[in-house]
Amino acid sequence: MIFKKKLIPVKFEKRYKRFFADVINNGKKLVAHCPNSGSMLGLTKKGNKSWISQSDNEKRKLKYTLEIINDGSSNVGINTLIANRIVEEALSFKKIKEFEKIISFKREVVYEKNTRFDFELKTLKKKIFLEIKNVTLLRKKNIAEFPDSITERGLKHINKLQESMNKGYKAYVLFLIQREDCKYFKIAKDIDPSYFDAYQKSKKKGVKFLAYSCKVNNKIIEIKNKIKIIN
Repeated sequence: MIFKKKLIPVKFEKRYKRFFADVINNGKKLVAHCPNSGSMLGLTKKGNKSWISQSDNEKRKLKYTLEIINDGSSNVGINTLIANRIVEEALSFKKIKEFEKIISFKREVVYEKNTRFDFELKTLKKKIFLEIKNVTLLRKKNIAEFPDSITERGLKHINKLQESMNKGYKAYVLFLIQREDCKYFKIAKDIDPSYFDAYQKSKKKGVKFLAYSCKVNNKIIEIKNKIKIIN
């Protein structure tokens, strides 16, 4: 995904009220939308080099959006709202090996009342539900982790994906690691034991789990490498 407009370099100041962030640009404080519902553990150190985008929409209350933070190890894409766009582009250009044979896909597909999956993929022989989880957390060198806080939504999706297999679907979760410094991926059992248990159970039932890292800079974020899952 190429950013349409040049991102603005800033220094991270603080995050508050969950979806607000103060950043410093040329000595001036700006308030930016922080499009990430997780804890952003390890990313919110004051002074971290960051980038924001600017919207031309005059109706927006906040015209800036926090897009990338550099935590000293890697540029990290924190905008969860663009994760599906990154994957959509990868699907279109056959960048995900497991889905090279799909013939079509749809976004935001209703499975049942109050449940949507990020993608429905079709091959000549089967239908696939695909759920995307954005990953930013790194606590140990080379190891990305998810989640960075308790995720009731993520737990629900794993259970519903497992259920969908009884209706003839294949089911996948793709952990989109919006950072460049990881060789491995794992579920953060200590942060959300319930999610870890559901992950283990659904894996035994046939739900497939994938992890891919991204190239991340102030011009583009795109899927780069498949990452080994180690739990």
